[in-house]
Amino acid sequence: MKIIIAPDSFKDSLSAEGVAQAIAAGLAEVWPDAQLVQCPMADGGEGTVESVLAACNGELRSQTVLAPLAGTVEAHWGWLADSHTAIIEMAEASGLQLVPPEQRDACASTTFGTGELIRAALDLGAQRIILAIGGSATNDGGAGAMQALGVQLFDAEGHALPPGGLALSRLARIDLEGLDPRLADVRFEIAADVNNPLCGPHGASAIFGPQKGANPEQVQQLDAALGHFADHCARALGKDVRDEPGSGAAGGLGFAAKAFLGAQFRAGVEVVADLVGLDAAVQGADLVITGEGRFDAQTLRGKTPFGVARIAKQHDVPVIVIAGTLGEGYEQMYAHGVDAAFALPSGPMSLEQACSEAPRLLRKRAADIARVWRVARLH
Repeated sequence: MKIIIAPDSFKDSLSAEGVAQAIAAGLAEVWPDAQLVQCPMADGGEGTVESVLAACNGELRSQTVLAPLAGTVEAHWGWLADSHTAIIEMAEASGLQLVPPEQRDACASTTFGTGELIRAALDLGAQRIILAIGGSATNDGGAGAMQALGVQLFDAEGHALPPGGLALSRLARIDLEGLDPRLADVRFEIAADVNNPLCGPHGASAIFGPQKGANPEQVQQLDAALGHFADHCARALGKDVRDEPGSGAAGGLGFAAKAFLGAQFRAGVEVVADLVGLDAAVQGADLVITGEGRFDAQTLRGKTPFGVARIAKQHDVPVIVIAGTLGEGYEQMYAHGVDAAFALPSGPMSLEQACSEAPRLLRKRAADIARVWRVARLH
């Protein structure tokens, strides 16, 4: 029997690799001779680098870069030497988790550190760069990242613009002379599940600005500033991508990646699945087990179990989900390739307890599933 174990991480509890190992241990109690193939997964958010490196024997690298607001941060990124591929989580350099809630400032935060990570990948000879752009603290339209890569932004007096999205309202000239020429030879892919445009009521500032510290007045100012930036980019680059789906991702980093780098957007789980070879692994399998911390209607928006189930169903392989909790609307996934779903706790339990006992609970639930599956196969 061949079983594919392809879960996401359980936030604040276990990495995807840890979840896969715990599930495998539970299955092995019942099926000691089964072929258990572990494929830790992610959907382009937190844990993407870790999952890919665990599956591909990649190298974890680090770089000291500019933090979103002040100082520096040690940011980790992944390197697959065989394919000259870099996997970068922008949240490592420019993420919301790096800024305490009371200090968050959508007007001044910058993606410059993310650009520095891209530059580090270029220095290693990257031919393909995958940017996972969830969890940003920024709203600068990706201007900071482009500045780190050589783009110069000036005001009407010829002074370089300071960091942050609000400063873009004073933009008078874009100079592309210094843009790193190595970028032209790199294929960029954006792993994201956000399809917002750059500006407007569904844009980066309106939808995501408040969680990054912007008040209603600042949201309007930032939206206007990003529109002004997009106007200048359109003139300098000869194309306008502000209304394309995903341009509003990561405070507009999606816009800059499309406009300056020619990046292609893909669902994060699809990118990870390709990198770890999930499709090939699923072929000939008897069962796929996936999971995430909270399994609910939001899973339909491109989270890991949704992507895993789509691949499994292409090969007519049944899919079972093990989740920390089953939330409202999780049953909708039964129409999208999931055959059954189970929560970890078997009785009343606090979130803290469930997180701390996740390895034991995962092993137990996996063993229970294996016993039921064995009985079903006998009949």
